[in-house]
Amino acid sequence: MTENQGTERISRDRLVDFAARALEAAGMPRQDAAAGAPLVVEPDLNGADGHGIFRLPQYVRRIRAGGINTQPQIRVIREKAAMALVDGDNALGHLVVHRAAEAAIEKASEHGVGWAGVRNGNHAGAASTWARIPLEQGMIGLYLAVGSANHLPPWGGVDMLLSTNPLAVAIPALEEPPVILDMATTVAAYGKVKTALQRGEMMPEGWMIDREGKPLTDPRRAGEGFLLPIGGYKGYGLALIIGLLAGTLNGAAMGRDVIDFNADDVTATNTGQAVLAISPEAFGDAHGFRQQVDEVVRTMRGSARMPGVDRIRLPGEMSHAKRLDRLENGVPIPAPLLETLNVLAGELGIDGPA
Repeated sequence: MTENQGTERISRDRLVDFAARALEAAGMPRQDAAAGAPLVVEPDLNGADGHGIFRLPQYVRRIRAGGINTQPQIRVIREKAAMALVDGDNALGHLVVHRAAEAAIEKASEHGVGWAGVRNGNHAGAASTWARIPLEQGMIGLYLAVGSANHLPPWGGVDMLLSTNPLAVAIPALEEPPVILDMATTVAAYGKVKTALQRGEMMPEGWMIDREGKPLTDPRRAGEGFLLPIGGYKGYGLALIIGLLAGTLNGAAMGRDVIDFNADDVTATNTGQAVLAISPEAFGDAHGFRQQVDEVVRTMRGSARMPGVDRIRLPGEMSHAKRLDRLENGVPIPAPLLETLNVLAGELGIDGPA
């Protein structure tokens, strides 16, 4: 189905098939390509368009340049009762964080809570992808990461020492959709800047400023400025704390050590991430907890609204609606992105996604 403005709907299965063929053609073993492809496409289902198939050409470029290890030994190198440290051996980030999520769930199943940190990882798409994995087991999921390029200075500074450092939390409900918070510590994730550039769109004021503090709205000039943190100095503080927990604690890159994977296809990024799984059963009645989450959701949604507000929404509500729509009707792929994917297909000698 083709929409206005040249956007084409492509089914999830066709995108996954294309991603798997592209990763394999780039040099990944077939089994790893098949395991990684659904995780690469997962953000597209939830509306995180800057972190899904949009990133595939970048992943392929890094694989072909040697920046991603295609024969990794992803393993737990340190663990205690409720924690594990996963060394990703510079593999595709999605495979690494998936292993960490599995480890966190294993620990939480036995001890009620599980924390798995990652070192030697890579960019792994949207944060909510990883918070959702514990959710599939009826658990609460939390994900922290050091972003794969620095676009944020310390509050009041101009040196790029921090990234968007995202946070995602997924909380299961019973009848209502799960409550899922997925946020960067900047007003906009850098992926949104890149998608605006690809689509030939301008950015809203408030996303970026230049080094003199003036609004920067042209994504072509993004290198001249930096992203703004949410909540002013509070967002800077949150980015710093997440970086320390997801990066420094795991022996992963943080601050000046972060490699800009947008500009460097060869150097290992040593990206740090962390997945936390919490079992509601450890706190009592898991079914009752989910019922109470439903009640909280309905209370929020049914509360009094300000004039002009048509609906009070919950975190994750819009992404849930997009997921249902895109699973049924396909993922909307703008014409510039489809052209990029077709060019990639030609370079790899495979059929395109459409």
